[in-house]
Amino acid sequence: MQRFLSPSKYIDFDDPQVSALARDLARGATSESDLVRRCFEFVRDEIRHSVDFKLNPVTCKASDVLRYRTGYCYAKSHLLAALLRANRVPAGLCYQRLSVGDGGPPYCLHGLNAVHLQDHGWYRIDARGNKPGVNARFCPPDEALAFFIHEAEERDLPEIWAEPLAPVIEALERHERYDEVLANLPDVLLAY
Repeated sequence: MQRFLSPSKYIDFDDPQVSALARDLARGATSESDLVRRCFEFVRDEIRHSVDFKLNPVTCKASDVLRYRTGYCYAKSHLLAALLRANRVPAGLCYQRLSVGDGGPPYCLHGLNAVHLQDHGWYRIDARGNKPGVNARFCPPDEALAFFIHEAEERDLPEIWAEPLAPVIEALERHERYDEVLANLPDVLLAY
């Protein structure tokens, strides 16, 4: 579990602002679930999704997501993992492969989190940000993710990673503007 509790380049809860926010969110929490819900709802509701709000800069590191208050789903998942890990709650990164449009190619990865809850084990949460047609919530043991798998080429990737996938980092670090990332969303070849 240690790798799901450690800081890293992108999940940098050793940053003073990230660690201070983690402490603030933990203050007054009545249980582990309450703490996780507070962290989840902060990232879901207070950090704006880059595409929904057409915001720059493109962020990747948790500390930059917090500083600029914007990020793609991937970057938002880095901040959520950082806030949870700072509070000694094991957190990892998960991905879905989804159609970019209403169905069919092209496809892209969608980033979300898994958190290890003492009462439930690993539980996936999606702090992407709600909007019409998207209603992600924290309601264990039931998952309430932003997106559902609808067709054969889409997938819930089963792995839980301690660190972001390379194509995600490459997409976020290569481009400076949200629309450039949108035109170059990361995908993976499936072996499933």
